[in-house]
Amino acid sequence: MSPNAQRSPFRYFKASPEIIRLAVMLYVRYPLSLRNVEDLLHERAIEISHETVRFWWNRFGPMFAAEIRRRRVDRMRTLPHWQWHLDEIFVNINGVTHYLWRAVDHEGEVLEAYVSKTRNRKAALKFLRRTIRRHGRPHVFVTDKLRSYGAALKDLGLPDDRETSRWLNNRAENSHQPFRRQERAMLRFRRMRSLQKFVAVHSSIHNLFNAERTLSSRGIYKACRTAALTEWRQLCAA
Repeated sequence: MSPNAQRSPFRYFKASPEIIRLAVMLYVRYPLSLRNVEDLLHERAIEISHETVRFWWNRFGPMFAAEIRRRRVDRMRTLPHWQWHLDEIFVNINGVTHYLWRAVDHEGEVLEAYVSKTRNRKAALKFLRRTIRRHGRPHVFVTDKLRSYGAALKDLGLPDDRETSRWLNNRAENSHQPFRRQERAMLRFRRMRSLQKFVAVHSSIHNLFNAERTLSSRGIYKACRTAALTEWRQLCAA
């Protein structure tokens, strides 16, 4: 094999790539526990333990998410009038309040999720720098009236690119609902690191399968769902 050839990440696993992708998709896409996924796979005559599901999603989830994110960023950067909606939600980890910063584009797709212990200018600045580095710079930042955003944008030299009108940020404030359903199914998170890893993977996979069912006809929804499944089955293919 050529030294430049890409090796398959599945090469040392007994299970097929199709089974691994299915297990990861079930756990991350739907509000299911590890044991729920084990039971669903048992119904399909696939005998694995819930710890195997845990290992697979930890090993392959970030790979799948990175490939999905890379493809989407290449498409979105070419669009004119790109608009970001920024918001933060509270997440409880072992009785301590943390903050999940989220950037959502004008189509409702989650671009970036960042977990911090504080909700100040320093945390907002780190979140914005990380998001801009990965996705480029939008035309407008839509936020709530949290002063940390204004201070962070001023440090970045972008104080005039912010909008804070009432109701304008509903896109971001409503898009956290899929994560909240996952959080309840997983009985909350135990560590900040595991939360950061999960939200990064969950946001990318949710973007892939988010077909806006209520806003499209049945035929368009089925076509989008088929295209998403086709792209999923090709992730990390050798």
